[in-house]
Amino acid sequence: MLIKQNIIKLAAKATGITEKDLATFFTEGREQVYRPNEWLFHESTPRRWAGIILEGEVELVRGLHGSSRKLGSMGAGSMISESAFLGDDSHVNGAFTRNGVKIWQISRKKIDAFRETEPDLFYRIVSRIAVSINRRMRILNDKIFQHKKTDDTVTSGFRLEHDSLGTRDISNDVYYGVQTQRAMENFAISGIHINNFEHMIEALAMVKKAAAMANHELGRIDQARMEAIAQACDEILYGKLHDQFTVDMFQGGAGTSTNMNANEVIANRGLEILGYNKGEYQYLHPNDHVNCSQSTNDIYPTAIKLAVLLAKKNLVHAMEKLRNSLERKAEAFKDVLKMGRTENQDAVPMTLGQEFSAYAVMIDSAINSIEQAAEAFRDVNMGATAIGTGINSPPGYATLVVKKLTQVSGFQLRRAKNLVEATQNAGIFVHMSANLKLAAVQISKICNDLRWLSSGPRCGLNEINLPPMQPGSSIMPGKVNPVIPELMNQICYQVMGYDMVVSMAAESSELELCMAEPIIAFDLLHGMMILKNGCITLIARCIEGIEANRDICQHYVQTSIGLVTALVPVIGYEQSASIAKEALKTGGSVYDLVLKKGLLTRAQLDDMLRPENMTDPREI
Repeated sequence: MLIKQNIIKLAAKATGITEKDLATFFTEGREQVYRPNEWLFHESTPRRWAGIILEGEVELVRGLHGSSRKLGSMGAGSMISESAFLGDDSHVNGAFTRNGVKIWQISRKKIDAFRETEPDLFYRIVSRIAVSINRRMRILNDKIFQHKKTDDTVTSGFRLEHDSLGTRDISNDVYYGVQTQRAMENFAISGIHINNFEHMIEALAMVKKAAAMANHELGRIDQARMEAIAQACDEILYGKLHDQFTVDMFQGGAGTSTNMNANEVIANRGLEILGYNKGEYQYLHPNDHVNCSQSTNDIYPTAIKLAVLLAKKNLVHAMEKLRNSLERKAEAFKDVLKMGRTENQDAVPMTLGQEFSAYAVMIDSAINSIEQAAEAFRDVNMGATAIGTGINSPPGYATLVVKKLTQVSGFQLRRAKNLVEATQNAGIFVHMSANLKLAAVQISKICNDLRWLSSGPRCGLNEINLPPMQPGSSIMPGKVNPVIPELMNQICYQVMGYDMVVSMAAESSELELCMAEPIIAFDLLHGMMILKNGCITLIARCIEGIEANRDICQHYVQTSIGLVTALVPVIGYEQSASIAKEALKTGGSVYDLVLKKGLLTRAQLDDMLRPENMTDPREI
């Protein structure tokens, strides 16, 4: 047993399960290490294990769509995913670790076996877990309810704010200001706000913190203001104030409204940190201090690049899981002989494992393409200010702010070689979008094949069974559709469409600026989000549950005209063509005709039909 006694004591105290019962049950578990920023499980995926946290911290979140909310944290001694004891339902929350965590896990298979061998002990544990889960769910539900109530909260008053267009009343309950308010009114378009994209918010906070640090070092802002800005940014990075980023992703102004939304939120939170009231901008100003030495035209594209780099990590991780799942199926199906097909016609035999192995290689090549495209995102135009000349920034700022941003973000960033070019050229986004499209094309092709291979079950190919997810018709009883591959196809179509939009938006760059970067940001980040979520769903709700119909695959091989191609090296082309013609005319099988004509013995023919002899080059 590798769980320390103090951990067992903490878990026992938290759950009400005795230390002896916990130690006995978890004896057959194993230690699992998760790296920083790695997901332990995703919302809606099946529960595979229960565990106890040994070291580190886990964050529980709700929401797959990008505006996920942090519901709470769990530390050493906490039980996690213990609902696996209660059944095979899916996770209602997601869980990830920001700094890494060690967990002692026991699998669902061993939990089920324990229920059979030690029922008294098992149900003692289950009874306490049910109480613990009920208590936790009550707390989480209260949090969610309070979140939903915010729109109905009575405001604590108003403050007057002004910009170059005039003065407006702003609710004292909000951290954004007058320019954000105008943007909300001007751009009520999609209903999809910046706060749906947490990576974009995090990227903006990173940029603003780095700029404050560089400006302080160069004497542009004092230490108190720098620290207030940095603390406000840190709070945003830890998930606070995301609901204050309220501007629609569809906006004019090349991202100015997004930049000002960030400036105002950080300024007003910074004012509170300094001991002032929101709106008292004479002490900490959105433009003079938070936006010091900056322009929308350098911070916005830089933030998009950082957000894409953050989103890329999650997408690649999900795609790696998909590749690994396909590789496992390739291994499981390596001895399943079937007919290959070209142009939807019988070709020559292969194994189902070879088919799935090819799918895994497609995903791997897509991963490599995305990783290579992301390399160029390390070049940023911070310090370019308005058009790349660096106007209103102090000497040395561009180099210093990139160095600070590297420290804040954790990415090894580089100052772009030519800041004028980097401010107006959106080609880098086109390159990434093209590689996302490549991934979408390959994943969609795989899903098309899964739908074909599982078609039927009586009047189609029926070579594989997909796990049934839901009834397939409101009128036809018993019909089950391939809903997960269909879902994935549609996700891929959307990503392919986004690529066209990104190309058009980048082409719209005129003179010194690309005005359409907001739609580029939306399409890239939303495309990566849905592709990542789609991969997770495809793995958990389709690939992992695929089964081969071995007898049907074998039957197709033996009755296919395509089988005759494999016999050409032994019986010759003319004999093979004659057998194919007779088989087509009479409806007989190639297998039976070869035996009937005495061209090969059953032993010889069966030897040729062995998967290892049918699917690889060999001496005849």
